[in-house]
Amino acid sequence: MGRLKIISTSDEPFANREEAARQLGQALGYLKEQSPVVLGIPRGGVIIARGIAQALSAPLDVILSRKLRSPFNPELAFGALTETGDAYLNQNIIAQLAIGRDYIEREKSAQLAEIRRRRELIRAVKPRVEIKGRRVIVTDDGIATGATMMSALWAVKHEGASYIACAVPVASESSLREMSPFADETVCLKAPSYFMAIGQFYLDFPQLTDDKLIEILRTDESQ
Repeated sequence: MGRLKIISTSDEPFANREEAARQLGQALGYLKEQSPVVLGIPRGGVIIARGIAQALSAPLDVILSRKLRSPFNPELAFGALTETGDAYLNQNIIAQLAIGRDYIEREKSAQLAEIRRRRELIRAVKPRVEIKGRRVIVTDDGIATGATMMSALWAVKHEGASYIACAVPVASESSLREMSPFADETVCLKAPSYFMAIGQFYLDFPQLTDDKLIEILRTDESQ
């Protein structure tokens, strides 16, 4: 199991993603000398990643993995797809839920189509940063079930990162403990005892559009 660091159990909300990013960037200052790459999970996680990248003078990129959703429970991932189309399957979950091959192939096709759609938008303005052999920080604006983050961590490990840090402003403690084995270290600013949804921990938590995401990446100062 990777190292898990929970800084606070406070349930006081952040003003917005930008404030959360600043605080998280400060908390991760000890990683600056390790020259990490910072990967954000679209869309909200890219704002967090931008703040961390600025604090650490690190390159910013997007992780375009997608979780493979279990039937009747889309929040439960039975695997993940990477940007390169490689698939990771959790055979234990597949066996427990008796997920058939036809369903697996349909879900892979659906998620690969979404990856390709996003890749076409994003890579037109943001070339992919090579992470093989690099230290990588993966972030999002929060973790509820952890399925999306786990799929991202699986993808980063497969792509050859030498060290993986998962860093988020807020998460449920149970999800953090389930997820921590997939990273070398996990850092979370707040893990409140009462957790319903990520949005409850932000006073301002707008949904980001693709246009806003592209604007952030186009104006990234680390390029």
